[in-house]
Amino acid sequence: MALARIQVPKEARRGEVMTVRFAVQHPMETGFRYDVMGNAIPKNVINTLTCRYNGVEVFRAELGSGVAANPYLQFHLRAQASGELVFEWVDDAGERGSERVRVDVLA
Repeated sequence: MALARIQVPKEARRGEVMTVRFAVQHPMETGFRYDVMGNAIPKNVINTLTCRYNGVEVFRAELGSGVAANPYLQFHLRAQASGELVFEWVDDAGERGSERVRVDVLA
């Protein structure tokens, strides 16, 4: 579906607060634009984006047509244990995307 870029520290100390940055390439069509032939371009935005940390949901965003193309999101997360951050998203067309990144937590 779409390409995503995740920025998170490769290592963190247990209890440290990490900044997680996530950007996904997606046109985020609002449904209000028209093509050169005058036909409405169908609405197609990312509806739901979630992040799981070692299987536990730690972030959820419900997006709408007010979000610009190629949305960028940032949130904070406390490092607890080494593992994976798994991002998943779904758009209006039913297309799904996912991306994952590993984080190593030091004692």
